[in-house]
Amino acid sequence: MAPTKEETAVMPPFPGLPLERIFVPRTQAEFAAAFEEIVAAGRAGFDTESKPTFTFGEVSEGPHVVQFALNDKAFIFQPHRSEGHDFLTELLRSDKVLKVGFGLQSDKGQIHAKLGVQLQAVLDLNSVFRKEGYNNSMGVRAAVGVVFQQHFHKSKKTTTSNWEARELTDKQLLYAANDAYAALMVLEALKLSHPDLP
Repeated sequence: MAPTKEETAVMPPFPGLPLERIFVPRTQAEFAAAFEEIVAAGRAGFDTESKPTFTFGEVSEGPHVVQFALNDKAFIFQPHRSEGHDFLTELLRSDKVLKVGFGLQSDKGQIHAKLGVQLQAVLDLNSVFRKEGYNNSMGVRAAVGVVFQQHFHKSKKTTTSNWEARELTDKQLLYAANDAYAALMVLEALKLSHPDLP
């Protein structure tokens, strides 16, 4: 069984990335540099964030943030920045970068609807944990509890904040980056052999 929120809450905190290791590309040169680093790494923790919808029947216009985390840093892409559009879509469709995260099915649909690309080379870690006998969706909080015996804090206030904002707050940057970073750290700790990867 996956640990409950109450069980993980008493564990020592997960040491996430600090702000100085979180980068938000703004210029074409910054997007190009981020693109090269992510492709060179070959795998990245991955997630998206969208401005929440509160009205019944309202359709999300997200993702408003797409994040890629490497071993020592994270890049936060904002699709509204036209300078980075080509780099972002190429990363999403690339089979040269394994994108690792939790519960990515809804992300696939949103990415296709908003950006017109099919998300390729995806490893949803929920499927890995299901093979290990965990019968529910694990999620990053529970996975960090299982793998590291650490507490991964997720703020409801930040989760439901305005991800469409032109400039993200420090709390949003930390939240987005570490959602992706924790997924990558879990993958590396699992030490999966190559045949187990897509």
